[in-house]
Amino acid sequence: MAEERDILNAMEQNVKTNSLNAWILAARPKTLTGASVPVMIGAAMAYVDGGGWSAFQWLPALLCFLFAFVMQIDANFVNDYFDCLKGNDDSDTRLGPRRACSEGWITLSAMRKGLVITTLLACIIGLPLVYYGGWEMIIVGVLCVAFCFLYTTKLSYLGLGDVLVLVFFGTVPVCLTYYVVMPKALQGITWQVVVASIACGLVIDTLLVVNNYRDRDNDKLVGKNTLIVRIGEKRAEQLYAVLGLLACSLMWGIFIFSDTDKPQLSICLLFFYFQLHITTANKMKKIKQGKALNKVLGLTARNMFVFGLLTTVGILILNR
Repeated sequence: MAEERDILNAMEQNVKTNSLNAWILAARPKTLTGASVPVMIGAAMAYVDGGGWSAFQWLPALLCFLFAFVMQIDANFVNDYFDCLKGNDDSDTRLGPRRACSEGWITLSAMRKGLVITTLLACIIGLPLVYYGGWEMIIVGVLCVAFCFLYTTKLSYLGLGDVLVLVFFGTVPVCLTYYVVMPKALQGITWQVVVASIACGLVIDTLLVVNNYRDRDNDKLVGKNTLIVRIGEKRAEQLYAVLGLLACSLMWGIFIFSDTDKPQLSICLLFFYFQLHITTANKMKKIKQGKALNKVLGLTARNMFVFGLLTTVGILILNR
């Protein structure tokens, strides 16, 4: 993580306007873990329920990964562009990582073109999923694109960001991936998949919670009434800790009620994530405010990926 941070810091020291370097920074590579985790979990559950490698459909799984990555980049571009227009990324007051448009790394006109390209690319990648999941996939894709824009421009100011994370980083990608990767004769959504999708959304929401916790004072000044602004500092700290506990509890429930006689190893794996999560929660509570919370943001992104990896392994172990 320190090595990656050093590389990004070096990149930021010499950024030419609209260069490849600038676009890489605008894409925010660290956030891609949030896009990969739900697809990993959905694909693992499809592998177990669909009959193993012999029936596993690699192409729709790959398309789901690519769609998730491009949509995450698209969301980052949307956030960068519209927050710059609204003046929310003032370098004098901003506590989070530097943003491409506000720093002048990418011009607003170039970012508009970038938004069009990434949105179209996401649609092109997602369109073949119609073959695997039916025409309903078009509706899902349109909703993903629409709420990608609505989140930054409207809904985050109303405190609805956490709900969108639960839906579009939990329920939708996990259930969609599971559905399209399953053999057609077995397509459907089980209660285990729904529960796992909720757990996934809760874990990914920890990233939004710590992000909004860091920005709570600035958000309040500009009228951005996030959930954290509404509930306050202390409850935000409690919420962060509880989200990880709830996510683990849901997955433990799936493991306990699985068909296997020995779910113990799968259950134990998530204790490692939970320990990391509680340690990070305590660090967040100790730091309280300021740019130092960006360290907690990085640790939370790491924890998310660990959760996704350990959950995926735990699911696969159940099918041994």
